[in-house]
Amino acid sequence: MDEDPPQRRKFPAGLAHLGLGEVEREVPSSEPPPLGPNASLQHIGRSPERWDARAKVTGAARYTVDVSLPGMLHAAVLRSPWPHACLRAIDLSRAAAAPGVRAVLELAEPLIPGEAPLLRYVGQPVAAVAAETPELAQAALQQIEVRYEPLPFTVDFGHARQPDAPAVYRTTELDKVPSATLPASASVYPLAGNVLGPERRGSRGDAAAGFAQAEVTVEATYHTPVQTHCCMEPHAVVASWHADGLDVWMSTQFTAGVRAQFARQFGLPLARVRVRADAIGGGFGSKSRMGVYGSAAAALSRLAGAPVRLVHQRDEEQMDAGNRPSSEQRLRIAARRDGTLTAISLHSYGSAGIAFGAGVGNVAAAMYDCPGLEAVHHDVFTHTGPACAMRGPGNTQGAFALEQSIDELAAKLDLDPLVLRDRIDPSQVRREERRIGAARIGWTRRHAPGAGTGTVRRGIGMAQSLWPANVQTNAACEVRLWRDGTVEVLSSVQDIGTGVGTVLAQVVAEELGLTPQDIHIRIGDTEYPSGPPSYGSRTTASITPPARTAAWRVRETLLRSVAAAWKVDPQSLVLGGRSVQLRGDAQRRLAWNEATAMLRTDRISATAGRADDYAGFRIRSGDAAIALNDLGGVQFAEVEVDTESGVIRVLRVVAVHDCGRPIHPAQIESQVQGGVLMGISFALMEERIMDPHTGWMLNPNLIDYKFAGPRDTPAIEVVLLEYYQGQSASDAYGISEPANIATAAAIANAVYNATGVRFRALPMTPAAVLETLGAAARRT
Repeated sequence: MDEDPPQRRKFPAGLAHLGLGEVEREVPSSEPPPLGPNASLQHIGRSPERWDARAKVTGAARYTVDVSLPGMLHAAVLRSPWPHACLRAIDLSRAAAAPGVRAVLELAEPLIPGEAPLLRYVGQPVAAVAAETPELAQAALQQIEVRYEPLPFTVDFGHARQPDAPAVYRTTELDKVPSATLPASASVYPLAGNVLGPERRGSRGDAAAGFAQAEVTVEATYHTPVQTHCCMEPHAVVASWHADGLDVWMSTQFTAGVRAQFARQFGLPLARVRVRADAIGGGFGSKSRMGVYGSAAAALSRLAGAPVRLVHQRDEEQMDAGNRPSSEQRLRIAARRDGTLTAISLHSYGSAGIAFGAGVGNVAAAMYDCPGLEAVHHDVFTHTGPACAMRGPGNTQGAFALEQSIDELAAKLDLDPLVLRDRIDPSQVRREERRIGAARIGWTRRHAPGAGTGTVRRGIGMAQSLWPANVQTNAACEVRLWRDGTVEVLSSVQDIGTGVGTVLAQVVAEELGLTPQDIHIRIGDTEYPSGPPSYGSRTTASITPPARTAAWRVRETLLRSVAAAWKVDPQSLVLGGRSVQLRGDAQRRLAWNEATAMLRTDRISATAGRADDYAGFRIRSGDAAIALNDLGGVQFAEVEVDTESGVIRVLRVVAVHDCGRPIHPAQIESQVQGGVLMGISFALMEERIMDPHTGWMLNPNLIDYKFAGPRDTPAIEVVLLEYYQGQSASDAYGISEPANIATAAAIANAVYNATGVRFRALPMTPAAVLETLGAAARRT
């Protein structure tokens, strides 16, 4: 049946606190009418109890490590003790005969068929066993006989760039190099030693002419370290191979995505692979793929004919579960005396270990108006574990350099950093966020850089975020209404702790005139309609529009049933307050259960997929798309620097953010607070320390690897802006990445304000602070 033609509809538009206007969009007839602003709604824009709160605080929530199946075996992985070695021989026979062992599996494979496998980092999987208990599995690893031929290696970012550094790859192997973030092949770039590139990123205009025209120029080099994900719940999987296919329970950020990967890996139809994810203890980008551990568990299950559980130990998690790449950024910015930018030049190097894709994002290219841009990136291979996406990949590193450089330019121009940004930042939303944040932090208290006296000095700084408004178009949701009044929401979307289940309940309850507590959430299972991934700040933007659309279609069917019984026009009926009422006649009213009892069948349902944004997308590639407007966010930080001990304390952070329509403000605030804490850790503490002599990570635990805890947590004030754009049925977008991106840069700018000294490398540990302050004193 042909769909009715699209309709022109008016949506609220703009920043709610400044007074809303309207925007007209062409909307498919299969989509619901526009929502009003949050102030006119019952549940959207409120903060009800999280759908899984009780289960989590009582211990009833089931994480992957809690899954226990009859006859389940336990897997353990033998990992390379060498950062670079040729695997000359491996004998699994003694391990296979060890007590309780049911399956053994070799994991190391050559990149070039016919050659001996090369191991390229400490911790690389070599073999795996499945046994009746974890202890027996670990004991069996000791029975595996391996003959390694150690080879020269480099784990140092600087050393790896030298012409005489041991090579990680040959040119003929580049098409097999894993990608940290990009669905691309390293083989399209030239390789010189361990340096891959150049890759030109977003260059435009005539940068050389822009520098020639410049009246003021700033130039500096910035460094950021490798940062590991430190998920509280380690990577874990339970795989059960059976005659009908493969069942997987996995701590994953993308049930539908890993289902497709398992299906491809084992040659199974999608319909014969089922992936489930109940409670998930964090991901931050590292749990987005099947991984070697996932495929190993499934392969061992097939060999053993029994379910297999494989859980990373903490040192495995730190060495071989991904990380944020390191970076070196040489940034040069040119401007006229009035602050107008004329050119930006960014030459960056990044290391994703044995992977590629260690870029520094697009903040330099896209944050500010600038006609001339030269952006060149090189990846640097090292004999360390592969990186992967991590909260705000690329842009977090890039913002640390760009936002300090903009502040430095403002100082050279004798301008307030906010005034300069008002002149060069085209985003009106960020302009308003700067205004609000400055008032909340007390920007007028900010003194000249280094003007404080005494041992302990205070400073205030700020920085901005930029992140694309990502959407997954392959995202669907089903809403079921039963004759007894029960409402269910079904999607394979997973809740990694961000509260997407609660948001779904709010959206559906709003449409059906119920409460969020009335809605039964069924998510995290690929038996349900395919949901989006939980990464890239795309989950809410991708799943709430189809959830509302499906609920609206169910609503329309219900109202038609009631209207037929009452012999009235369905448009004359109103849903709300758990009842159906005839508009204008309080006597014609049915309770919810009475209304649903009029359904002709025991159950009705509707499934909806994510429609395109009503004004279209800026970019679309496969199942992924980017909306027309980017996500912003501005963060202000107040710090205290002890110039004798080198200790930096973050006293206060004001974070002003937009994410379209805020659906659950408390959960959004929680996301922002988490992003701030992750940014504080990145700025002040986190650093993977590698032994250059052995290639081993020296701090592969949560004692020696430092990150922020309760004593390091500042006062965090979150301000959420309602920014309506009329782009989808929910008009909501994500928040996770922007909350992290600006934090380290804001802290660095605050430290400069406190001390008058620029810190161009992370982490700003006490030792680094004392060294940098001492070097600055010696120069004066």
